[in-house]
Amino acid sequence: MADNENQTQQKKDMIFPVKPKLKPKSRTPSKSPESKYWASYKSTQIPKLISSIPSISFSPTSPIFASAVSASLTLFSSQTFTQTSSVSSFSDVVSSCSFRSDGSLIAASDLSGLVQVFDVKTRTPLRRLRSHARPVRFVKYPVLDKLHLVSGGDDAVVKYWDVANETVVIDLLGHKDYVRCGDCSPTNGEMFVTGSYDHTVKLWDVRVESKKSVLQVNHGKPIEDVMFLPSGGMVVTAGGNSVKIWDLIGGGKMLHSIESHNKTVTSICVGKLIEKENGEEGMWQYRIMSVGLDGYMKVFDYAKMKITHSMRFPAPLMSIAVSPDCMARAIGTSNGIIFGGRRKVKENEVQGGRGFGDFIGLGSVEEPKRRALRPSNFRYFHRGQAEKPNESDYLIMRTKKVKLTEHDKLLKKFRHKEAFVSVLNGKNPENVVAVIEELVARRKLIKCVSNLSEEELGLLLGFLYKYSTMPRHSSLLIGLTRKVLEMKGDDIRASDALKGHIRNLKRAIEEEIRIQQSLQEIQGVISPLLRIAGRR
Repeated sequence: MADNENQTQQKKDMIFPVKPKLKPKSRTPSKSPESKYWASYKSTQIPKLISSIPSISFSPTSPIFASAVSASLTLFSSQTFTQTSSVSSFSDVVSSCSFRSDGSLIAASDLSGLVQVFDVKTRTPLRRLRSHARPVRFVKYPVLDKLHLVSGGDDAVVKYWDVANETVVIDLLGHKDYVRCGDCSPTNGEMFVTGSYDHTVKLWDVRVESKKSVLQVNHGKPIEDVMFLPSGGMVVTAGGNSVKIWDLIGGGKMLHSIESHNKTVTSICVGKLIEKENGEEGMWQYRIMSVGLDGYMKVFDYAKMKITHSMRFPAPLMSIAVSPDCMARAIGTSNGIIFGGRRKVKENEVQGGRGFGDFIGLGSVEEPKRRALRPSNFRYFHRGQAEKPNESDYLIMRTKKVKLTEHDKLLKKFRHKEAFVSVLNGKNPENVVAVIEELVARRKLIKCVSNLSEEELGLLLGFLYKYSTMPRHSSLLIGLTRKVLEMKGDDIRASDALKGHIRNLKRAIEEEIRIQQSLQEIQGVISPLLRIAGRR
């Protein structure tokens, strides 16, 4: 009676299949929705562009972007990332480029000290601005001004140009080293900032008669790039391996320092994404995007002061730019490759923001919304299997049938020896160890081993030869090996095949012992050295 009760209880317990022990897995952090957003850009490479890419600029009105490539200015399509045209009227390496706010003109500077203005469509040079005594490192069109330019170079002079007359309106002096970068205010066409290798960023206002900077901040390292944030009240600087945010309205107070790059940060820009609230699109969220010589692109949320995405590229990065609608991204490298990326859009999204009504002159036509089904509607009870449930629906999930393997079915029927032989034939070491542990828990392992035939015993000895020296299973399998030798010694002596298995098993164990002894000797040599190094 007691045996029957035990078997009945075991049947109740044997509901789920025997599972092997889980292997330890490395912890991989799950991607956040924002990280998935930035990773959704379909990558495209533009290779073999001769030299480093120091500057990239997107047109504010057309789906094109310009790149400084050696002694030429090359235009690419931001949709297909193919070259559309090129301007080669430069005598030296092009260092910077900038589109005008209407996208019809583009200004470019080179290392000969010349600044040129071109018509984007015809690529005709319209103006040649020459006043810098040394190489020009940046040129910028003000966002709210179509008639002036700002430039700076290795002569430590910042120049404010009248483009129509090809003359310098004002020379701004104050930097003590190379002027490498600059940006114009998004809210005031007469204010801009410049960054220099003298570690300082200066805020200029051309309306000030003294021709001195109205504000100055010290980054602490040579400055590679500087930009205004969209509000116009804060400035971001990049130099060394850090990116810093400064409050201009608060008198130049540093708000935060980002030090996530391992090498020099070479370029920064502003990216934006649409934040979704309750499944609907909300407001634009702005992010600081930075690239460096370590090959990393970082995305920083300056509202929460944290890195939200990081991406590695196989080359040092020199420049980055994002299209105004944030649908395209371009990153220039030091080995002449542009990594372009365009964000994937859903099929139901209209490309370019135009629908059928725009082409026939009726404006945009919205698709009629489908009326939601309610329980009071007759069609509600005739929905198909592919119909997705609403949030208010109560789901009744059908329990999935557990699929049992052959050895699990045999264990459920208490046919222990047959289950043991079946899993040995399966040649899955994890399942074999799991069944052995189950038989140990049921106190049936010794009985199963004692009833094995010569052929079945050969299967077990072959398994022990292969896996008894594995660290994960050695404690269990070595103990089982001792029991097998004690119980089946006579059968092993009478069979040449079983003797061969024992010889192989002995050889494997001796080899493992030799390896462990060698490791202990090495540990004995290294341990004193580590202790000495720790004291120092």
